[in-house]
This record gives sequence, structure tokens and C-alpha cells, in this order.
Amino acid sequence: MSILYIVATPIGNLEDVSKRALRILSEVDLILCEDSRVTKKLLNYYEIKTPTLSYHQHSKLNKINYILKLLEEGKDLALASDAGAPGISDPGNKLIEAIVEFLGERVKIVPVPGASAVTAAASVAGFSMDRFIFLGFPPAKRKRRKFFEKLVRQLADSECPVIFFESCHRISKTLNELKIINDKLLLVVCRELTKKFETIYRGEIGEVIEMIKNPPAGGKIKGEFTVVVTPVRNSIFNRTELF
Repeated sequence: MSILYIVATPIGNLEDVSKRALRILSEVDLILCEDSRVTKKLLNYYEIKTPTLSYHQHSKLNKINYILKLLEEGKDLALASDAGAPGISDPGNKLIEAIVEFLGERVKIVPVPGASAVTAAASVAGFSMDRFIFLGFPPAKRKRRKFFEKLVRQLADSECPVIFFESCHRISKTLNELKIINDKLLLVVCRELTKKFETIYRGEIGEVIEMIKNPPAGGKIKGEFTVVVTPVRNSIFNRTELF
């Protein structure tokens, strides 16, 4: 029986990878990666010589068929995204679906957990995170308003925080769109988690918008953002009660 390992990789700091993940990456026959240039940085850092093959959201059917053929031949493969856990806002789940459908029990699918921007942000949010909703990336163009209106409704209906990703190019626009719908939200916005310029912004949505508009040393807004949002009433503490 061949094995497909779903391997979580660091979201920034290359030291945030498990010994098990490194062992598996060095032992498999081939590593499927979102961008081989990104994965090679990790492999070179740990002197892992395993060959790689690109697999990403634009991969065509013949690429998936080739991967299925390798597994049929008894090859052990590892799937790694550029950062974090495969299948979370990337096409890893589509590959798994194809393997389950066409190869079934002939392939063992094994998770190798590790770093995740979602859980990293949740762990430092300071909100009650017994339950939360993860929404991935907002639409880049169409249906954005509908996305944010649904987000706010989910906050009201579920009374638990919502987490989503956003790029540096749209973070300010996104927060302003969200503020128009509801200006009574508490946010924790994490930029470049685990990296050299990691920054965590906290406060009501208007305050956070101003913080992000004025980055340190007058620099540009860069990096990847993970946003945790909750209604003001869901904060563990009421600000007026603290002092």
C-alpha cells in the first residue's frame, strides 16, 4: 500500500517544523509542492535531497493522473503547500478527493500536523476561541460585499469569532468595507506571523485601520495577514471594568 503524507510546513520561521515532518520529507519518493522554489528553501535548509514536483491550483488533469499513477505503482509521496497545512485555502483537498475516489483503500492518507496561521492567530487573539469560524480569503473582486455581510451575520448568529486571510494589497480596503457594515467589532490582525517583522494589531476596527495605515518607520504595508474578528460584546473583558 502506498502512502500520501499531508505535511504541514512552516508559515515563516523555518525552525517551526517537526522532526517527524523532516524525516518523512527525506524518506518519501517524491514531494508534491505548491511552488518548488519555496519548498526548496526548507529542503535546502535541512539538507533534504528528495525530488519535488509542482502541484497547485492551476495544475491540469494530466498532472493529477500522473500523481495517481505514481501512487498506483506503490510510491510514497508527501504533499506540502508553500506555508502551513495543505488543504487549508489551497488545492490539497482536491487531490485527496481524487485519490479517495479513484484509488480508495489502496492508498493510505496520513496527516503530519504542524504550523498553521489559523491556529497561531487564534492562540494569541485573547478572545474566547472554544469555537470559531474560518472563512479563508475574501473574494478579490466580485461578491465582496456579500462575503462581508455574511461574515457579520455569522458573528451575530454564532456568537463566536471569525478568522480569515487577506493580502497586503487589500487589507486596508477589506477592513474599511467591514467597518461600513459594522463599526462595533474587535479585531486582532496578525501580519507576517513567525517571521522577522511579525506584527499584531489589536483594538476596535477603526483603531486597527489607523494602525495599519501608519506602519512603523513609514514603510509600506507588506506581508500576509490573518484577521480574527469578534463583536465588542464578545470580548472576555469589558474595557470599562478593567480600571
